[in-house]
Amino acid sequence: MTVLGSRSGSQILRTFLPDQTVDLRGDIYRVAEWSAPSPIEVDTDLVRRHLLREVGAWIAHGTDGGMGDDLLRSTPIEVVELDERRGVTVERYPQVWLCRACKRIGKSLERPCKCGQRKWGQLHFVGIHDCGAITEPWIRRCAEHDDVKLVIPKSAKAADISFVCPSCNKQTMPGLGFNRPCACGNGSVRWNVHKARAVYTPRGMVLINPPRPEHREGLKLAGGARKALVWLVEGLTAGRPADVTAKQTKEEFLAKLIADGMDPTFAKSMADMAEQGGQLAGPGDHPVDRLSAERRAEAEREAVDIAMALAESRMPTTELRGTTRGDALDVRYRHSYPPALARAGIDGLDLVDRFPLLNAMYGYTRGDDDPRKSRLVPFRRKRGGYRLYGNLAETEAFLIRLDPVRVATWLLGRGHQVPGWTSGDSDPVAARVAVLQSAVVPSKRDDPSVESVGTDVLKLVHTYAHRFIRQAAVFSGIERDALSEYLVPAHLGFFVYAAARGDFVLGGMQAVFESNLDDLLDAFVDAEHRCPLDPGCSRGSGACSACVHLGEPSCRFFNRFLNRDTLFGAGGYLRTPVSS
Repeated sequence: MTVLGSRSGSQILRTFLPDQTVDLRGDIYRVAEWSAPSPIEVDTDLVRRHLLREVGAWIAHGTDGGMGDDLLRSTPIEVVELDERRGVTVERYPQVWLCRACKRIGKSLERPCKCGQRKWGQLHFVGIHDCGAITEPWIRRCAEHDDVKLVIPKSAKAADISFVCPSCNKQTMPGLGFNRPCACGNGSVRWNVHKARAVYTPRGMVLINPPRPEHREGLKLAGGARKALVWLVEGLTAGRPADVTAKQTKEEFLAKLIADGMDPTFAKSMADMAEQGGQLAGPGDHPVDRLSAERRAEAEREAVDIAMALAESRMPTTELRGTTRGDALDVRYRHSYPPALARAGIDGLDLVDRFPLLNAMYGYTRGDDDPRKSRLVPFRRKRGGYRLYGNLAETEAFLIRLDPVRVATWLLGRGHQVPGWTSGDSDPVAARVAVLQSAVVPSKRDDPSVESVGTDVLKLVHTYAHRFIRQAAVFSGIERDALSEYLVPAHLGFFVYAAARGDFVLGGMQAVFESNLDDLLDAFVDAEHRCPLDPGCSRGSGACSACVHLGEPSCRFFNRFLNRDTLFGAGGYLRTPVSS
């Protein structure tokens, strides 16, 4: 096997996927497969749920290639990672040989060109169709001289190139062929440079994946998704969901008894006795029980994600202590950190030094980015089902949670109705429940101009995350593109995590957390919030590459649902009075 080069695992994950064309040593190749990839242990139900959400836009328009129905039928899913010893298998593509010396199109790579040289390259155009097909160009040769050469255009457009006979100088064909039908029978092939984004756009997702299955099992035994939700709604004051004092429901208690090995019939009798004795939670005992079924299900899913992210490690700012009580660092933790957090509208900020993250690619599209026009081509297993190509990592992260009272007050100030919350209330639990009930958070492909509580909450959390990343990059010494976001907007929070690309990244966030977090937060509030492109930027979306946007893949929302006015406008979140 010929070794053509080496790439990092993170680079391969996005640029060396099946059926993707790549440049290697000056030639063009197509990825055939990952050679003997290693399986990653994941929670299949969790992956399936995230996949259904990710491909929802294609499912809605019938362009998902049947993936949605298969996922609902519990079709097998596997997640694999690269075996670095075996690497990736590639093949030369397209096999249209171009002489680098005279620009003739050759018939065979094994023969020298008619000019006497043997410097074969490849024509770097391919044909694509929205169905996912890719094809090689067919070049008409001169009928009299059996020869043809490329006339290089001044532009990169395929329509501008032409082919002529080197002997008689007659044109054999303009362009690469117009209206060539695709094999699918539903339209024509379009020609483009093989590395263009329209030729191959990988589709992936990021999800929290607990490094050890016992974390998820432990949460189930502690009370399951409801207990995780109660933990979040009560402000993470307990160390973990199992420490929350809220009573279990009858269903949770019964599930725990059965999981402990008790006979189901006897377990039901025990649950009935506990219910009659008032030892279990009754309907409406906790504010989360007042959520509608749909809103509660979504809130519980995000709560479980957060609980799994914090299962390995969690250090809140409230637990920071100096080496000696009363030393400079201890004083800073006690007297500088709390007001800085309050000014920034943050209810809690935790350091997670083992943030479990799974980055998984599930397919690709060709052509238009709009799911209504392009078909999703999922990666499939040879023996049936779907394969996701992933990378599992543990890195350091911050969990930032906004002040729920301040958010609810801000929403009222923007004219929204937030049932269960009135101006002047100060109960953070009631505020969190009211926002959970009122905010239907849109997906990343929804229309940002639609006004709703959920849209404003997402814009607030998303804009806050982007500005925080920009400031954190400066204070931590980490490149901005090496920091990414993971939003949990229904719970008014987000994670900022460092891409695990090398040891030089790790430790920067912890250093800021333990030494000058207050400086970072002060800069977040006080640093320049205007855009160099104002007033144009403010009159537009209120966010652009000069002020708020982040690079891909730092932002998973395509830099949508962003507006600086949510933070610094006349009625912005940071202009809202701080709660006592």
